[in-house]
This record gives sequence, structure tokens and C-alpha cells, in this order.
Amino acid sequence: MSDFATRFAPSPTGLLHRGHAYSALRAFTAAKAAGGRFILRIEDIDTTRCRPAFETALLEDLTWLGLTWEQPIRRQSEHMVDYHAALQSLCDRGLAYKCFRTRKDVAQDMARAPHGQTAAFRGAPLPADQEAYRLAQGEPFAWRLSIDAARAALGDFEDLTFHEEGAGPEGQSGTVIADPDRLGDIILARKDVGVAYHLAVTVDDALQGVTQILRGEDLFEATHVQRLLQALLNLPTPIYRHHPLLRGADGVRLAKRLNSETLQSLRTAGVKPETLRKELGFD
Repeated sequence: MSDFATRFAPSPTGLLHRGHAYSALRAFTAAKAAGGRFILRIEDIDTTRCRPAFETALLEDLTWLGLTWEQPIRRQSEHMVDYHAALQSLCDRGLAYKCFRTRKDVAQDMARAPHGQTAAFRGAPLPADQEAYRLAQGEPFAWRLSIDAARAALGDFEDLTFHEEGAGPEGQSGTVIADPDRLGDIILARKDVGVAYHLAVTVDDALQGVTQILRGEDLFEATHVQRLLQALLNLPTPIYRHHPLLRGADGVRLAKRLNSETLQSLRTAGVKPETLRKELGFD
């Protein structure tokens, strides 16, 4: 077996559609062609939206498509200790801070940004006495990654790069300089969903030995901050291969929130998996 390892990592927040099938098949066929590993990971840390029934359905869909994967399946909800350890490491080094600003506060800050400027949130820890007071009042907070502290720890971000074998939304490929500033001080963890996506996925990819990340171009922007987290946590950087998104006849990208036709409905209608694979370009 080669060192090639990639993954498909759906969140069980709804039913899968053709776009998911396309992305999963791209990863699966790439791993098979390279004689490598195909990993299925269930990203279920958002307990407010994830449902066991959706996980059951996605496993049935992927099996119907003919995919096989390593066992056991890693479910993020079962590995919170790994993410909390990474978060604690960032906190201990002064790279994360408690932010008491609400989503509404942040939205208002972004709306007030000068016209033409990127409205990415930037904050700072409160003075110790103010923080202690707000904690004593039981005010909720989120842990945010400090871009300023990260830059101080790493130096200029010009040396922070990743290799893109596919293409970003604007055709970015080859060696890409990461620009974490564009996303600002991202949330690493908060009370309602525990740790956030960026931290969990970065830790998982390293722990599972993922060497190639094949995913839709809508996640290209996420690569910038995930590359920063890799550097701060001393984790390896995979090779990235972003692909175009599947769109409907109206030109709109397929999405759960738009109630795109699901794989479950195709199965129920008697569509054969080989028919769908051929339709998606996988003979």
C-alpha cells in the first residue's frame, strides 16, 4: 500500500445529494488508483444539528454507491479529548483568547468596516479584571484564535504555504501562500457546539495520517486558516486538490439547505448506482 491517504468527511445534518456523491467518488477513486487509503469520517460535533438518522442514511447511500472504507469510522463526537488538548496547547501559548462578543456584536463590527475593506473580525483578550468579572457573571464566551499572536509566534505569513493540485475558485494552483488574515480571529470553540470545525478537522487529518485532501472548491478559503493551525500545532500539511462544485440545471450549486435531490430519493426511485456513477463521470 502506498502512503496516499484521503478522506470523505460528511456531517450528518441532512441527506446526501449528487454533489456529495461526486466528491466522495473523486476521493475514493483517487485512493484506489494510488493503492492508498480511503477514510470515512463523520463530522458530528455540532450536536444541535446532527442526527443519528442522517448518519444511518449517509452510510446506506455510500454503500449503495459501491464505496468501502477503513474501519472503525472516526466520529468526531467520540474524540473531544483530542480537540480539547489542541485547544489547551494554543491557550497555554497565548494564541487563543476568550471573546465575549455575541454574533450580533461581531456582525455590527463587520457592517461598520470601511467600504472596500475585508470585514474579518479582529479582537483581543480583555484585561484580567474585566474578564474575571464577566466570567463571574456567567457570561458566555467563545475561544478565538488570535491572528496577531499567531503572527508574532511564526513571523510573517509569507512562508506559510500549501500545495494545490486542483484549483481554487479563482484558479489558484501550485504553491499558494496562505493568507489567514482574510478570515480574522476565527472561533475555535464555543459552548453550544464545543470545538469548531477548523480545529477539529485539522487535528483529525493529522491523527488519521491524511496526505491528500480532495474536496469542493467552496472549502478552498478554509485552507488558509487550517494551514495556520497546522503550523501552530506542529502538524503535517497535506496536499490539497479542490474540485468544482456540482450544479443543477439552473446553475445553482447543490446544497442540503436548498433541498437538492437526495441520494436516498434516487435509491427509492430505483436508480442504479452504476447509472449515477456514469452520470457523474465515473465509469
